[in-house]
Amino acid sequence: MAAANDPSAPPFGAFAPTRAQSAIISLAQRSKLKRGAFRPMLSRLVNLLRAGPVDVQYQGASFRFYHQSSATERGALFNPDYNLEELDFLRAHTPAGGVFVDVGANVGTYAMVLAHQVGAAGKVIAVEPHPVTHARLAFNRAASGFSQVELVAAAAGPSDGELMIETDGENLGASHIVSGKPAGHAIRVPSLRLERILGDAGVTRVDALKIDVEGFEDRVLTGFFQQASPSLWPGAVVIEHLSRDEWESDCIADMVARGYTETGRNRSNTLLLRG
Repeated sequence: MAAANDPSAPPFGAFAPTRAQSAIISLAQRSKLKRGAFRPMLSRLVNLLRAGPVDVQYQGASFRFYHQSSATERGALFNPDYNLEELDFLRAHTPAGGVFVDVGANVGTYAMVLAHQVGAAGKVIAVEPHPVTHARLAFNRAASGFSQVELVAAAAGPSDGELMIETDGENLGASHIVSGKPAGHAIRVPSLRLERILGDAGVTRVDALKIDVEGFEDRVLTGFFQQASPSLWPGAVVIEHLSRDEWESDCIADMVARGYTETGRNRSNTLLLRG
């Protein structure tokens, strides 16, 4: 089977679910089996029926999900409400023709959904440094036909340069920045300030932003809000807080001090609106 970053990879639809796979996916989506605890088991079952990825539609976009090695891709495959609270919040505050920025885009389960929202006249900037994940993101963009999505093959960081990222072998989407001597198989990737990323994309405003960079959120956002013009500050923000114990500074408190209001919070994410 061709790898995700292989240009000879079969076109979208080549891995459409078989009848048996479709039955399992549909059962999960209509029942309590869509919950996180059941999804690895369902993934193994789907893979036993036919090894490899599956090509499906999700929230108005086309995806090739490598569900075996990614919790995010399993979630979107088996749960039609996956991250729905966050997606509905972002869609409500990102108009047609608007600008959405996805920092830590993974395979695009936010970026492609918001690309459908902003339409051809809008822009989505999807930032994803891991080369394998980035290749899957690029494939999903092409499969969805979303030319309004601009991909950035770099990590967002506090400065322009390089960073080391390390991958959780059981979950490709959980790649994280490492400092000091890496404990495992880390790779070196380019690093760019968020302000630089927006400038390179020619963006002068941001309607909404989502950031999920596994405990590095503060290093990305604190410097951005200190240095960037307020005209670039996003109107709506979804920030993952699961790894906030790794933050060096409380970037949510900093945003609140700058006029943002926390309008929602769930197990994984905090939702904020600019006042």
